[in-house]
Amino acid sequence: MLGACAGSNQTALTPEGINDPYEAQNRKVHAFNRGLDRSIVRPAALGYTKVLPDEIEETIGNFATNLGQPSVMVNSLLQGDLRGFGQSTLRFTINSTFGLLGFFDPATEFKMADHNTDFGETLFVWGAEEGVYLELPFLGPATTRSATGRFVDLFTNPLTYVLESPEEYYGTAASVASGLGARGRFSETVDSILYESADSYAQARLIYLQNRRFTLGDTESTTDIDPFELDTEGF
Repeated sequence: MLGACAGSNQTALTPEGINDPYEAQNRKVHAFNRGLDRSIVRPAALGYTKVLPDEIEETIGNFATNLGQPSVMVNSLLQGDLRGFGQSTLRFTINSTFGLLGFFDPATEFKMADHNTDFGETLFVWGAEEGVYLELPFLGPATTRSATGRFVDLFTNPLTYVLESPEEYYGTAASVASGLGARGRFSETVDSILYESADSYAQARLIYLQNRRFTLGDTESTTDIDPFELDTEGF
């Protein structure tokens, strides 16, 4: 059923390989997200990175990543990726023990390969189509398939069923903090897309789709357009 939902509303792609039948609504959501970033997220992120030392930011990021590994394990199994399952399991075990619950990352120091995946990729492996492009409030760019995956991933981490309150919220808090840190570190790049490009919506859309398709190896939907060509276009 989820695969069918992810493949619904499929229409003919544009020559650029972009399926965006809801562009008018998406642009309104994009304007909302950009205003939210300008007034709240960006100032908070810059303050966060200014106050916290890089070492503390890295520690919080490690903790968030480690708590997300059980979800990676589940999705790896659903994809039939036993190698990925083994990699994520080993990293989680090493970092949760020698890394003090994941605050440190000895697995990387031991040259253990990193592995990351989500239910959106699981749907891709199962053959679900990309669906239409969406911009979600607060969450930003997505597709029907990836949005479905984000929702399902709320339930794929076994730790959420094991930990009690308030421990069950530690991962969410760490992920939010890690996201603020990333927004602060890459502020110049994000600002150039959101506030300096001629059409920030089209720029963000193309960059997201290219990056996501490359990550999944989705060659059938790939477009070779240079996103920075959009800087010369009007709204």
